[in-house]
Amino acid sequence: MGSPPVIEVADLVKSYGERRAVDGVSFNVGEGEVVAVLGPNGAGKTTTVEILEGHREATAGSVSVLGFDPGTAGAEFRARIGIVLQTTGIELQLTAREALEVYGSAYPHPRRAADLLDLVGLADRADQRVRDLSGGQLRRLDLALALVGNPDLLFLDEPTTGFDPAARRQSWAMVEELTGMGKTVLLTTHYLEEAQRLADRVLVMRAGSIVAEGTPDELLAASDQLTLIEFRLPSSGGSVDELLGEVAGDVRGRDGVVEIRTARPTADLAMVCGWAAARGVELDNLRVSEPSLEDIYLELVGEADGDEAAVGDEVAP
Repeated sequence: MGSPPVIEVADLVKSYGERRAVDGVSFNVGEGEVVAVLGPNGAGKTTTVEILEGHREATAGSVSVLGFDPGTAGAEFRARIGIVLQTTGIELQLTAREALEVYGSAYPHPRRAADLLDLVGLADRADQRVRDLSGGQLRRLDLALALVGNPDLLFLDEPTTGFDPAARRQSWAMVEELTGMGKTVLLTTHYLEEAQRLADRVLVMRAGSIVAEGTPDELLAASDQLTLIEFRLPSSGGSVDELLGEVAGDVRGRDGVVEIRTARPTADLAMVCGWAAARGVELDNLRVSEPSLEDIYLELVGEADGDEAAVGDEVAP
């Protein structure tokens, strides 16, 4: 038999008066998995994660994290989880090394501060005070603090907010290294590329419910999104009416640019390229774009992003 799930959630409900911020959510997270929870502001993501961390009480349903009920668990549970919050609360007068040593003293088996600083790319900032660190450096220190107790499970809440693209990719490499060490990660993020890169599975929430679940590839395969073929019409080379009449996909054109959205990209691309080659013309700006996780996400949540705060994460306890 395999290991039991690290996280088990069944019919989870969190209500504030008549409103349900979380409405019957169920999912599991296996050992060593990275699961990304996506959704617009107010979808219930943060509320769900805070219940798993033990920071909020559920209204109904059952939750098990590392075999504990997080609502009643004590120090043993706390020692086995690490949390990266959206905002930092580190004492500004401490140096990066001192912060790790102070926080590490609360755990039975802390990791060495020097090792953590090296892992998150802050070895050269070990003696710099927290107040003098940049926003990106603070987020790296947040991650180091989440790891100081050598946890089995990490909760990462928007961990790369404020990072430049290079720092974000470095952080992705760190998360991949952690999962290679057997850590389990529950991640919330608004960066769809981040979820597609890191997550073994994705949960998409809207209005307190899970509206889609699966690997990024499974979500892409289940979508009605079509491949996009784009090119600019040549200034010479004959009419394209015959070509476009044979294309299987939906054809649109504007200002000399042709867009073909198709479920048969191989056949349609071959037809387009064959037409151009036969006439000795080049198709400027020829591009083929497969649907991305971002396309699927927008298909699932529609115009909800930013419009549901009243029923979800922003509702005061």
